[in-house]
Amino acid sequence: MHDIGLKMNRVEIAVSCFTEGFNCAQAIFSTYGEKMGLDREISLRVSGAFGGGMGRMGEVCGAVTGALMVIGLKYGKTKAEDEETKEKCYALVKEFVSKFKDRNGSILCRELLGYDMNTPEGLELIKKENLFSTRCPKFVRDSAEIIEQILE
Repeated sequence: MHDIGLKMNRVEIAVSCFTEGFNCAQAIFSTYGEKMGLDREISLRVSGAFGGGMGRMGEVCGAVTGALMVIGLKYGKTKAEDEETKEKCYALVKEFVSKFKDRNGSILCRELLGYDMNTPEGLELIKKENLFSTRCPKFVRDSAEIIEQILE
C-alpha cells in the first residue's frame, strides 16, 4: 500500500512540476532523475530544451523525451561493448512508446495538440484554446504512470 501511494505521489509531483511552469520534459525528468540521485537543477537544465516537442518544434512530446531520458538514466549502457544492456534499454523505450501511443494515439506534440506550435499561427491557437493547461497535464500524467510501470 505504501509503495502504491509513493508511486501516485511521484505522478502527482510530475504533474505539479508542469503546472507550476516547467516544461513537460522537465516535469518528468526532474521528478524521476531526482529519485535516481541526479541533482534536480541539473535534471531541469538537461531536459530544458525538450519541451514543446524539442524546443517548441512540435516534434516528439517532451513528456515522452523526458521519460526516455529516465529510461536511459536507469537502464542505459555505460560500456561500449555492453550490447545486452543496450537491447534492454531499447526494448523499454519501445514498450514506453507503445503504451503512450495506446493512450494518446501519437507521440508527436503537433499531433497530440492538433496544431503545430512551430508556426506562429499554431502557437497562437494552442494558447488561445489553453491546450498547455488542458491537454498537456494528461500527457505528463500518462508518461509518469507508464514510467512507474517500467521502473518496477
